[in-house]
Amino acid sequence: MEWFPLALLAALSLATADALTKKFFSRLSAYEMGITRLAYTIPWLALALIFIPRPHLDRTFFLSIAAALPLEALAFISYMRAIKVSPLSLTLPFLSFTPVFIIFTGRIILGENITSGGLAGILCIVSGAYVLNISQMKTGMLEPIRAIFKEPGSRLMILVSFLYSITSTLGKLGIIHSSPLFFGISYYLIFTFFMLSFLPFMRGAKAARLVSNPFAGMAVGASMAMMVFSHMLSISMIEAAYMIAIKRTSIVFGVLYGAWLFKETKITERLTGALIMIIGALLIGWFGH
Repeated sequence: MEWFPLALLAALSLATADALTKKFFSRLSAYEMGITRLAYTIPWLALALIFIPRPHLDRTFFLSIAAALPLEALAFISYMRAIKVSPLSLTLPFLSFTPVFIIFTGRIILGENITSGGLAGILCIVSGAYVLNISQMKTGMLEPIRAIFKEPGSRLMILVSFLYSITSTLGKLGIIHSSPLFFGISYYLIFTFFMLSFLPFMRGAKAARLVSNPFAGMAVGASMAMMVFSHMLSISMIEAAYMIAIKRTSIVFGVLYGAWLFKETKITERLTGALIMIIGALLIGWFGH
């Protein structure tokens, strides 16, 4: 069961990175927030890559990375924009839609099939999304659903979840044709340099802003590096579906960070909704494949 605490550590590290990014870098544009977060992770991952054995790499490995990069870029910028403009407690829970979408993208790309457990998980996730805004029900039964689409961060995170369902499936192909640790670290480094290459062409973006708060940046980078290390170690010990389901507990950590650091309101209903959505993710992770 060593994979379980590692998966929880990945969840906590991701939620911590999100909270620190929002607290210290939300004054920047979504693109600048993103590349600041990526850039400060480079030293940790580059050092780790020295000690990772290099597996044999075939054509599928490189094709999976090439196909995933543009989708990952769109997802990442949307992610940063979501946590910038909306409360964490109303954005992060929608990451639980990723396993819902994976049921369909996995079937198309990898030939995986849905089960009754997967259907139960979908119902839980949809129900949890409703509960996130249940206080709106006093103005109409459909108002909690309308509230989701009125909140820009919620809309963006649903898009992120869909994009991640594709990149996760492509990433699984990359792992099959390399190794979990090598793929995770090398993919993150390649993605970082891919995103940094757009810096000269982004209107208003300035490299000087990336080093305006180095201590906060180092904390974000360390949190992201810890997430990558613990994620890859955990996923190498257990089926990916189980690990990702546990990693989705980052949603609860994110809601708690929202209450603690940003004094977000209606935490009880949002935490309740987040917990229901996590149950759905667990059902999909355990029984959906």
